[in-house]
Parts: sequence; C-alpha cells; structure tokens
Amino acid sequence: MKRLRAIAVLPTLFTLGNLVCGFFAIVVASRVPAPADWPTEPAALMKTMGDLMQSGWLIFIAMLFDGLDGHVARLSRTSSDFGAELDSLCDVVSFGVAPAFLLVKMCPQFAYLHREAVWIIAATFAACAALRLARFNVETSDEDEHLYFSGLPSPAAAGTIAGFAVVFYTLVDPVEGVPGHATKVHSVLQTVLPIFAVLVALLMVSRIRYPHVMNQVFRGHRSFSHIVKLVFAVLAVMLIRGYALPLMFCVFALSGPVRYAWDLVHHRRTQEEPIF
Repeated sequence: MKRLRAIAVLPTLFTLGNLVCGFFAIVVASRVPAPADWPTEPAALMKTMGDLMQSGWLIFIAMLFDGLDGHVARLSRTSSDFGAELDSLCDVVSFGVAPAFLLVKMCPQFAYLHREAVWIIAATFAACAALRLARFNVETSDEDEHLYFSGLPSPAAAGTIAGFAVVFYTLVDPVEGVPGHATKVHSVLQTVLPIFAVLVALLMVSRIRYPHVMNQVFRGHRSFSHIVKLVFAVLAVMLIRGYALPLMFCVFALSGPVRYAWDLVHHRRTQEEPIF
C-alpha cells in the first residue's frame, strides 16, 4: 500500500475552498421551505429567493476555486495525483450534488405536482456529474494541455442550474412579490428547468466536444475571433447583468449539440462517431 508523504498546502486549500462552497450551497438551499409551504408574502418570498440566489452564487464561487487550484499548483510546481483526485471528489459535491439539490428547491410547483420526478431528475444530474468526472480522470493525462472536453464539463452544467437561481431573484419585487408579468416567466422556468436539467445531464456523459475556455483564452496567442467572443461576453455581463450568467452557460451547453448537428449536415463528421 502506498503512503502519501506530503501534500501541497496552497493548491489543496483552493481545492477545499471549492468543497466548502459546495457544502454551504447545500446548507443555504436547505433553508428554502418545502413546496407546500412556499411563502406568498413579499418579504418572506424575497428571503426565500435570496437563499436560492446565495446558493447559486456559492456554486459560482466554487467554480472560481476550481479554476484557480490547478493554476496555483502549476505555478508552484506542486501538481500531483493527490490533487487531481481530491479535485474530482470536491467537484462531485459542488457541481453534482449542490446544483441537483438546488434544482429541487428552485421548482416548488413542479416538485409539488411531480415529487418523484423532480427527485429522479436531480439524482440523475448528480450521477451524470460523477460519471463525467470519473471518465475525465481516466481519459485525461494532462489537464493543462488539452483544448477540448469530451462532454459538457460539470462546472458548466452546474452553472446552467445556478444561473437560474440568480434569475429567479431578479423576478421578485420587495413590495409586490412576484409581479403579474414575472409570474408567468417564473412558472414557465419552473417547468422548463427540470427538462433542461435532463438534457444537461445527458450532455455531461456525451462524447460531444466542448472547448476548454480557460486554456483556449489564456494560454498562448489567440486569434482575433477569440478576442471578439471575449469582448461580447464582457458586454453581455455589463448590459443584461442578472440574466448574463444563465444565458452564457445555456448558450455554451447548447453550442455542443448544435455544432455536432451542423458538422453532420455539412459532412464534417461521420454518423458512426458515437455521441455517448
């Protein structure tokens, strides 16, 4: 049996920061009442939506820690198998279990009408995230060198769920609660989100290629098109603010199957290539 002699402290702290944020995302989401007990009074509803938003932002902060730990390890020359394994274990919590639990809490109407279905969808999301991370560990030799992912990365999948939590908060008015026009949007999102979560879960375990954004943007010289995309992303965040994060993550998630279908139509890809 091998015995671990030493660990790199700084990268490990960043990785554990990822785990802690994922854990607290679950804790904060657990404050949200059960579907039958959802508040209708504006102040109480505002607090409930605030808890959902905080949980979503904690998942985004976990992504920040997840993105930094590898770079810190590389800069300090302390990359190790231990760090890679710990990173995946933490990712299962932050980008598998936490967004799955948040999904259940975000859809009270759907959960009230289809209680078993929403839990099955959430469990499927968490399971697909775990499978995605395990496959990544087996198939990837050097994370810092590759420019594409096979399947939707689990942080991006979690971002699609967490982003909607931020949107839900923007629909609430401290005086009116959920205004008339926002009520319809809120109801539609509660129905669409579980269905979209199933699609995102399947994309995680698919073989559809997705760009490694961090490596493509920040490593080496980039083409003019990369700069244009980055500028548009920054402008989107500045202009539409609360809606920017879910929109960008949803576009990224859907870009994979759209590009796959485009390549099939234009014969850039053979139908024999597996999707899963």
